[in-house]
Amino acid sequence: MMKQSTLTILILLMTITTYCQIEKTKSAFNFDFEKAEKGIPLYWDNFGNSNYTASLDSINVRNGKYSACITFNEGKPGFKAWIFTIPDNYNGKKITLSGYIKTENVSDGYAGLWLSINPYIASNNMEKNGIKGTTDWKKYEITLNMNPEKTKQIVLGGLLVGKGKMWLDDLKITIDGKDIEELKPIESKIFPAEKDKEFDNGSRITDIPLNDKNIDNLKTLGLVWGFLKYYHPSIAKGNYNWDYELFRILPKVLNSKNANDRDTVLVTWINQLGQFDTSKRIHTKSSEIKIEPDLGWIGNSNFSSELSHLLLKIKNASRTSDHFYVDLIKGVENPNFKNENPYPLIKYPDVGYRLLALYRYWNIIQYYFPYKNIIGEDWKKVLKEFIPQFIDAHYETEYTLAVLKLIARVHDSHAIILNNPVLNKYFGLGIAAIELSFVENKAVVTGFHNDSLGKETGLEIGDIVSKINNQPVESIVRNKLKITPASNYPTQLRDISVNLLRTNDTIINIEFIREGKKGNKTIKTYSAGEITIRYRFETRDTCFKFINKEIAYINNGSLKRAYLPKIWDQIQNTKGLIIDMRNYPTDFPIQELGRYLMPGNRPFAKFTNGSIETPGLFTYTKSMNVGQEKNNNYYKGKVVILINEVSQSSAEFHTMAYRVHPNAIVIGSTTAGADGNVSYFDLPGGINTRISGTGVYYPDGRGTQRIGIIPDIEIKPTVAGIKNRQDELVEKAIKIINEQ
Repeated sequence: MMKQSTLTILILLMTITTYCQIEKTKSAFNFDFEKAEKGIPLYWDNFGNSNYTASLDSINVRNGKYSACITFNEGKPGFKAWIFTIPDNYNGKKITLSGYIKTENVSDGYAGLWLSINPYIASNNMEKNGIKGTTDWKKYEITLNMNPEKTKQIVLGGLLVGKGKMWLDDLKITIDGKDIEELKPIESKIFPAEKDKEFDNGSRITDIPLNDKNIDNLKTLGLVWGFLKYYHPSIAKGNYNWDYELFRILPKVLNSKNANDRDTVLVTWINQLGQFDTSKRIHTKSSEIKIEPDLGWIGNSNFSSELSHLLLKIKNASRTSDHFYVDLIKGVENPNFKNENPYPLIKYPDVGYRLLALYRYWNIIQYYFPYKNIIGEDWKKVLKEFIPQFIDAHYETEYTLAVLKLIARVHDSHAIILNNPVLNKYFGLGIAAIELSFVENKAVVTGFHNDSLGKETGLEIGDIVSKINNQPVESIVRNKLKITPASNYPTQLRDISVNLLRTNDTIINIEFIREGKKGNKTIKTYSAGEITIRYRFETRDTCFKFINKEIAYINNGSLKRAYLPKIWDQIQNTKGLIIDMRNYPTDFPIQELGRYLMPGNRPFAKFTNGSIETPGLFTYTKSMNVGQEKNNNYYKGKVVILINEVSQSSAEFHTMAYRVHPNAIVIGSTTAGADGNVSYFDLPGGINTRISGTGVYYPDGRGTQRIGIIPDIEIKPTVAGIKNRQDELVEKAIKIINEQ
């Protein structure tokens, strides 16, 4: 992700808090934590890693009976946060969160307050001025600029990143200097769509016979339903709960006698939505257009002339940038899919809701996926193909896997299902302590999630795992490809490797090859509470070091913007700089590092954005530049950038920027091929997913999605190098620098 908050923690908080809100009264803000029930502060929630404890403390308090506490226990440091959702919206220019914090031995991170106005309007989590060490009670505050017209939610709390302990007490929210408890909330408009509750407990559609007629009719309905959702002005205004309108029209479409009868049903339905104005569309310059709306099906689907004419009239309707179901996030312009009910209480959706999931996902891709043009197949045929799969998904697991298979057809490494208990159980709740990676197309032991438990297995770094529970690894990979969404094959292998040693059993039988000889091991598996998974994108190295006195090394995964002024004096006169992008950045230092690297202000990327007025249209924006004008003191040494399939999204974007240095060379292997800000949305059954929401291209229009960043010199690790603990990319980088 790019151009958003640089701390992944805050992004997660901003995402999850949508589901944490509890209906509250004005007098129940509980900012002092005094109202508690069963040891939990009322109206508060917490989120983060399991190796922390969030609790009330009755001893270390600033005032009253309780304070809120976060304690790091053991294992790998991450974060934990207290979360409070303000139940209303307010008018004002500035909002301030103040509160008292006490800390004990905070290290490898910080403690602080956090405040966020969603969606992505403003946020601050004290990352730049967080509290470290041991401190007594002290007052802190955060102030953000407000935008009431765009605000959907205001969330706040305190968080601990890293090790140690923190206490939080006596919080207060003021707006333009006035206590929020004394202010009158904005009376939020309730749309007709929100008043429609008819199908809250089910679609009432229990069975759909699978035959050619029904499948054709359901494909037509999916096309028309999605087109109306994004193109019809009455739906944009929130006049209809479009999910529930699907359940009303479905039986009528299925009961139609033939295609003409079906089209008459659809025309009658559409005419009931109300009248609208048409307008002459403003034509966009052809040089600015990347993707045109895919609406040719209106004219070539053999619809009745009345239905075709009506759909074309809606295509030319007058529309504004306000839409009940979607808008573009200010500043980054990726789509925000609002008011998409996840129906989390319907764990196994009935057949009507399953079709809704298919239609919702398919049409989001149809109109708001910036890379729809490179999916590689006719997306409309995919809709027809998946109708039987969603109808025939008779169990919760089958339904979730059908969704996963559909997502995989988009070929986007961003497009995954997040934190899903059904998939967790399907892939296995237990995992071995061994880290596998595909090297030379073989599953190779490249590390251990826990060193002591890893050594107990008897396996060694460099061992090749050839069979798992008597099944060849090659066969396992073939079976998993269809349920492993990713932009390209190397990234699919990257993600499959994480799941290879998962099981619901307590042991796994392994066949492995060492020094050309086969061996067998039975190894234990552990639950999530017993072992912490180390993912390859997580940085395990310092952000800066010297390879030798002439070559500096920066790990972009742990580099912070604040560090650069302190370390650049040491880097400035070196012969070469290695920038390691085989990770995911925790900050966004492109412009800061670019000012040091570049001799001038250079373009390195441009974007495409979707449209609310013309859904399905994607147009180019101006190029984004890096570096400052006329910098005679730019870095004169060689810049070698390291990439591989772990380099994804922000890492790919950083690579594009640093690559425009005059002495830069990129080495390694093709990256994950998923660039651009991420857009999240939900599907029935509480399935949370996401897609790349903006298109990213080189200034000349060359793409990065699916292709990835192509290195100047391709070099991949070898099994021999892994066994000998070599970093062959770093070795090659050193050689390149020394050869100049």
